[in-house]
Amino acid sequence: MTTISNRYDFALIFEVVNGNPNGDPDAGNLPRLDPETNRGLVTDVSLKRKIRNYVDLARHGEDGLHIYVEEGAILNDKHRQAYRAVRKDDPKVDKDAKLNPKDDAEAKVLTRFMCDNFFDVRTFGAVMSTGVNCGQVKGPVQVSFARSVEPILPLEISITRMAATNEAEKKQKAEGDDSSDRTDNRTMGRKHIVPYGLYVAHGFISAKFAERTGFSEADLNLLFEALTSMFEHDRSAARGEMATRKLVVFKHENALGNAPAHTLFDRVKIGRNIDGAFHAIDGRLDNLPPARAFSDYIVTIDRDNLPAGVEIIEKL
Repeated sequence: MTTISNRYDFALIFEVVNGNPNGDPDAGNLPRLDPETNRGLVTDVSLKRKIRNYVDLARHGEDGLHIYVEEGAILNDKHRQAYRAVRKDDPKVDKDAKLNPKDDAEAKVLTRFMCDNFFDVRTFGAVMSTGVNCGQVKGPVQVSFARSVEPILPLEISITRMAATNEAEKKQKAEGDDSSDRTDNRTMGRKHIVPYGLYVAHGFISAKFAERTGFSEADLNLLFEALTSMFEHDRSAARGEMATRKLVVFKHENALGNAPAHTLFDRVKIGRNIDGAFHAIDGRLDNLPPARAFSDYIVTIDRDNLPAGVEIIEKL
């Protein structure tokens, strides 16, 4: 398949309503935030996980669209698939705990097998050099942390469970034992949510690195499909209502690009909607009520005097 020949940069704008978009295990699963600004954060790892999950759900089992980093996977077993394809009828492939390429030529074939068969290796790259060695490759698609447009104030919600865990717990209630922390056999718990947050992440797609992994036009279209639809299939009580609100893509005329990415991202501006008018978000808006819906914001894209060779594509 033909690899992409254009560079792309994109801005992903998404929201969360009454959910935890990315809990921090080092902070009791509180929503991640920048402690200096109190703006919410969502890691690149979290976003790429959702892309992988969508591709696996939408194209499960299709040739060339398998997922390398999936839940419960043993990565060395996937590396071994490449050795089986390259060293056919070699019994050592399934016996040796460690395998290494015989020479540079074989190393390239092994890495190519992984790129050709696994969408996320072809897209994001991977380090596959431990144990069963298939090398490493840098992917053409890189995604930044997402950051909320305004500071967030996470809420801690108390929750209860009515059912007993086991027979002993049920008996404890029946005998009227009040020595535990439970009331009427209710187990107390905590849930952390962001009442509303609008987040922006930036992405970068290199045509030059696509040449190395084989990232194609079809892969590009599948990536954009995943970015616009991934939250639709990631529903859970923890994440509340999450949705992609806008995907703004900057397409460059050539492989190296026609303008710096940061100058293009500056063209996407998000402000408060005050009586239908755009108001920039800064300290002067601190007296406004907190945003609770996407309609509280206005997104504008400056299309004037675009650099030559740059095209703006809106996916939503």
